Amino acid sequence: MTIGFASRAAVSGCALCAAGLLALAPAAATTGPGVDPGPRTTDAPASLLYRPGTHVRPRAGAPEVPDLSARSWLIADADSGAVLAAHDAHRRLPPASTLKTLFALTVMPALPSGIRHRVAPEELEGIGPGSSLVGVAENRTYRVSDLWNGVFLNSGNDAVHVLAALNGGWRVTAERMQEKARDLGARDTRVKSPDGYDAPGQVSSAFDLAVFGRAGLRSPEFAEYCARAEAAFPARDGGSYPIVNTNRLLTGADGVAPYRGLIGVKNGYTSHAGNTLVAAARRDGRTLVATVMNPRSDEGHAVYEEARDLLDWGFEAAGRVSPVGSLDALRSAPPGGPEADAVAVSVSREDDSDERPVWWTITGAGLLGGAGMAVYLRLRWGPVPKDSPRP
Repeated sequence: MTIGFASRAAVSGCALCAAGLLALAPAAATTGPGVDPGPRTTDAPASLLYRPGTHVRPRAGAPEVPDLSARSWLIADADSGAVLAAHDAHRRLPPASTLKTLFALTVMPALPSGIRHRVAPEELEGIGPGSSLVGVAENRTYRVSDLWNGVFLNSGNDAVHVLAALNGGWRVTAERMQEKARDLGARDTRVKSPDGYDAPGQVSSAFDLAVFGRAGLRSPEFAEYCARAEAAFPARDGGSYPIVNTNRLLTGADGVAPYRGLIGVKNGYTSHAGNTLVAAARRDGRTLVATVMNPRSDEGHAVYEEARDLLDWGFEAAGRVSPVGSLDALRSAPPGGPEADAVAVSVSREDDSDERPVWWTITGAGLLGGAGMAVYLRLRWGPVPKDSPRP
């Protein structure tokens, strides 16, 4: 079959229209705000976690999600990153010593555990009043591993100050922690004091803390420290004394029953933050990570009991709920801060329609296609005299 000139022009117009779709659709599919170009862990809309309230997507036979008093909480599969349920996941709250998880993720790779260091007096300056301490003494030599025991078990702010000094200083460490948080996709976190001590503007979220806990479990060194129940810490006189992990869900201290399968991670408390906890547990080949921030219950150990309820629910709900988001969702989000991320993700993932071209894609394709048709009509009919009707 021979295609005439007019037909060829029409085909060219259609080709231009197709070219418009091909040129613009990839931009919508791969570079839209908040879209992760890597493999997706879950098909749930990332924007869901930015909405207030409790979010869970139960299937048939799923247990009812527990009613917790925490201002913010989240539970996720530590292996896949799939978020099973959450409440105000991106609400920014003071993290207290759970921020030490980010401190460890940032500093631990730079300091071999066998290094021995003599503590200078100035390295212990600036520790906030009322801080938890492990008993680091000036002019005493410690191994880096001793100091990490002090960080994870006793939540020692004195140990954090010395490690930060070895890492380049307090301010440099805070800046590096902020960069690390950004690299991990933790967009709610603002680091002002690397030890988690209350400081104006210092916040994190249940989502971000779960990201830190999950990342820490992937490091054998981090995982070993955060799961350790007790250790010996060097004393001023050259001997040592025992220290016990303050995570009662791990040790079973003070009337809190230890949680079966718990593998860490970190607890915290300040008068401003209240109680906070990142807890991870492994059962039957599945690892879950849960975050509980500032329970409003009057019960003294509410943060541990609510984490227990959340982990119990997560193991029972495995395979019976669809994810409501992913801990990997924000790794490639655009710059602009958490507020911009929230809006961008909501727009791009609201209806799970990544394959559908957005309005500007269709408009652009239409304009290119229209231009093609204009060329065709001009070639077919010739110039149109002014005010002449088209036949």
